[in-house]
Amino acid sequence: MSFLGPTDGRHESCLRPTGAPRKAITRHEVTAARVGRSSGRTALQAFKHVLGGTLFLLASVSAHAQHGWMDRYQARLAATQLEQPHWATPLITTAPRLEQGFRTDFVHQSTAGGQSTWSYGNTQGLQFVPSRHIELRLSPPPFVTHTDRRVEDGFGDVAFRMKYRIYGSSEEHRNAILTALFAASIPTGKSGNGSCCAVLTPTLELGKGFGRFALITSAGGSLPVSNVRNLGHQVIWNNAIQLRASRFVWVETELNANFFLGSRNDGREQTFITPGVIVSRLPLTRGGPGRLVLTLGIGEQIALTHFTTYNHSAIFTSRLRF
Repeated sequence: MSFLGPTDGRHESCLRPTGAPRKAITRHEVTAARVGRSSGRTALQAFKHVLGGTLFLLASVSAHAQHGWMDRYQARLAATQLEQPHWATPLITTAPRLEQGFRTDFVHQSTAGGQSTWSYGNTQGLQFVPSRHIELRLSPPPFVTHTDRRVEDGFGDVAFRMKYRIYGSSEEHRNAILTALFAASIPTGKSGNGSCCAVLTPTLELGKGFGRFALITSAGGSLPVSNVRNLGHQVIWNNAIQLRASRFVWVETELNANFFLGSRNDGREQTFITPGVIVSRLPLTRGGPGRLVLTLGIGEQIALTHFTTYNHSAIFTSRLRF
């Protein structure tokens, strides 16, 4: 007995021996076969419809859940920011406000030896507000260039920061805010572009508004995790006086002071005055929570003390809030 071709049932002649008489197929058998194939196709189509509907339903529920979560997040963020003043973020002094967005600075410093450096990024980065009283920031390493050929250009250190707003009140009420901050940096940069060791920086920030004026002060210190003898400690005290000149324009003057404890600069102090102009919260999109706003600022640090590690530091800042 020999067979020709595949045995799939679609070619009846392939299933009979050579020379065997063809078996007659009745009308009922043909009808039954057609009904079976039709039922199979109907069941397959029904299965496809059910599967497609199920996938569509799951996708709709997932999209609705994500959309609902984002709406709740933006609503909570808007409520959080309503509980604090709406001053402009200073150029150097850390703002006690909780803000969400991305910030990058460009800083040009002139050193005492006649050399200069550029910092692209200046340890700023992405800020977001995961809860009512907390802001987190991730700072990618800045890129630092030098005119001094003895120092290699390269990336600086990675840094992290957490703010906790202890108290906040909008302009319509007490127009004040108090925030605690904890920052840390990791030595990822090459020598000359970052620190040799991890550094912790706790800071306390206070702000008070008086009509169109705002006073902001922050005091903190640098705490090296290791190599304390060579790095020493620093007490950092920054102050900003701001005036709202128009709807979007703020003018400010900052006093930035560093007090050195330990290391080769033990007992020394350097203080800068920093005049600046900030164009704050230019709307890029319409709408309420989640809209994009742009802030731009420019200023320059000028040394007031005889001792200084650098002088005439120009600062350019840009911030995209959302």
